[in-house]
Amino acid sequence: MVTLFVAPTAQNVGLTSVALGLARALQRSGLKVAFLKPVAQDHAAPDASVHFARALITPHVPDAVPLARAEALLGGSADEQLMEEVVTLAAQATQDGADVLVVEGVSLGGRNPYAAQLNVALNRNLTARAVLVASLEGRTPADLADGLEIAAQDYSGSSGEGLAGYVLNFLPRGLDFGALLAELRGRSRALAAGLPLLGVIGENTEVAAPRTRDIAVALGARVLNAGEMDTRRVTSTLVSARSAPYIVDLLKAGTLVVAPGDREDVIMATSLAHLAGTPLAGLLLTAGQAPEEPIWRLCQPALGSTLPVLLVESNTYVTAGRLTQLDRAVPPDDTARMERTLEYVADRLDTAPLRARATGGGEVRLPPAAFRHHLITKARVANKRIVLPEGDEPRTVRAAAICHEKGIARCVLLAKPERVRAVADAQGVTLPPELEIIDPDEVRGRYVEPMVELRRSKGLTAPMAEAQLEDTVVLGTMMLAQDEVDGLVSGAVHTTANTVRPALQLIKTAPGATIVSSVFFMLMPEQVLVYGDAAINPNPDAEQLAEIAVQSADSAKAFGITPRVAMISYSTGTSGAGEDVEKVKRATDLVRERRPDIMIDGPLQYDAASVLSVGEQKAPGSPVAGRATVFIFPDLNTGNTTYKAVQRSAGVVAVGPMLQGLNKPVNDLSRGALVDDIVYTIALTAIQSTQ
Repeated sequence: MVTLFVAPTAQNVGLTSVALGLARALQRSGLKVAFLKPVAQDHAAPDASVHFARALITPHVPDAVPLARAEALLGGSADEQLMEEVVTLAAQATQDGADVLVVEGVSLGGRNPYAAQLNVALNRNLTARAVLVASLEGRTPADLADGLEIAAQDYSGSSGEGLAGYVLNFLPRGLDFGALLAELRGRSRALAAGLPLLGVIGENTEVAAPRTRDIAVALGARVLNAGEMDTRRVTSTLVSARSAPYIVDLLKAGTLVVAPGDREDVIMATSLAHLAGTPLAGLLLTAGQAPEEPIWRLCQPALGSTLPVLLVESNTYVTAGRLTQLDRAVPPDDTARMERTLEYVADRLDTAPLRARATGGGEVRLPPAAFRHHLITKARVANKRIVLPEGDEPRTVRAAAICHEKGIARCVLLAKPERVRAVADAQGVTLPPELEIIDPDEVRGRYVEPMVELRRSKGLTAPMAEAQLEDTVVLGTMMLAQDEVDGLVSGAVHTTANTVRPALQLIKTAPGATIVSSVFFMLMPEQVLVYGDAAINPNPDAEQLAEIAVQSADSAKAFGITPRVAMISYSTGTSGAGEDVEKVKRATDLVRERRPDIMIDGPLQYDAASVLSVGEQKAPGSPVAGRATVFIFPDLNTGNTTYKAVQRSAGVVAVGPMLQGLNKPVNDLSRGALVDDIVYTIALTAIQSTQ
């Protein structure tokens, strides 16, 4: 195991976001990551880093040594006692096994002049390698180089091997980074000697956007109308120095409008923008003055709805200044913002120099972060064209834009172009110019004859085909059948049956496949598991069950999961008997005969398949028991009930169902799908099309 100590080189370097982002990046690479904040940053309990690490990295994060106790020990010359307690915490953090322990140091500040020396001592006592974090914000190259050089000397140790690399945070826009890096290497011996640069992180207003409620709390604002202040985020601020005609074009999604209460023109313009569908972050009234009653009454449809309206006593100038000086710290209850921050930071970190030291050549686990990262990376390489029949659905529009921005897939939206643009404008989404939008009315006619040909044996006529093609899911499926697109994703507003039925009718099964089945990717806290079949086949026989197992094992392998297949039953081995148990046993034997490369065992009870201690007791010597990654259920009743019970009871994300056995990939969404769920399903579909 390798221990990495994330150390600040100066004040305000964004230490927590970098430390947690590094942990996320290492998880993505398939490593099992433990996290430790050895000494609390302040007197709050629990420490913010501990709180977010438990929520987003691993639940097994011990409490930090309270700041008051740490200061008492340091002040009483009991440094060694503090170090012993920290080492004990490190052992607790890694007691379940870990490839790497990420330790976040103590941020530097005027209130803790001891922090720099304490961090060096922590790094030494944990036998860690330091990842230095520096900020590019407001610092000259000379200051930056000096800070990095001093820290490098402090952490390198007598052997000179105590450093793992460095990260540069808060990259200003427009900075000539190449020239800066050359100057830094010219001034710092450690950088010139080849200390790895692990990442450069620029600021992103959308990722760092606080909720409107956070603004209200920070300013001590009075809430005139709460609206959606708990969910709307401030990505820009508009201070109304000019009259309404000059600010109309600036009223965009995420904008917080700041104006005194007597600026009726600004208040009315803001209200009209809200009523037109622009999701503004809110209206912040200054100088302690609310709008006059007639104006308030006139604008009530906006000011009394979902638009947050706040009031502060300070004037506009002072308020604008306070907004620029807001604390960057993420509130403990804003897990969504911290999750976005972790993903953003992880995207910009290169962990290759660290992974080689952390891997011991064994099997690499695939936690959720790594699974999602693999999806995105493989989808980019695939570069496939995916049709989205629900083309004007707001979440789908946003997901398509993200897929193009990140190069995940070339999406095709089936909808009226003007409707898609209106939905995008209302959400503040910029549609990439290369994003395809196809009007169904303009292309429907050319699919009538091919569809009749495909379904002629079923008695389909041209009028019947034309009527069915009114459904954009059917239209999109025909585009797939005609090889015009590589895959289809639907279900944000359609049922599973609406999505799957056209695929079964028009796409048919793949060569060699006798059954279409499905899997769910269950994003458990520390590992992604595969459940099949939990959506399609009510009561498969032994032959069908064997094929489901083979399809599911191949799907797991295709997505980076080492398949160890457990054939689930109410009995383990020969402990029980009955027709249902015999079916599972027969299916297991069939898989062993046909695919000896697949690691499989069954029948196994769920606990024997998933819990190592139970597996060793109930099925000693089994290569699968207690270590299963693919769970094959004997029927739809068992599979669907189990996946939903795990999903809801344990708060686990379930990606799918992903269909298996079709000629071409078609995938379903939950009608409650989030934008990220759609993005990952599009990526999954793109990868499937390469198999």
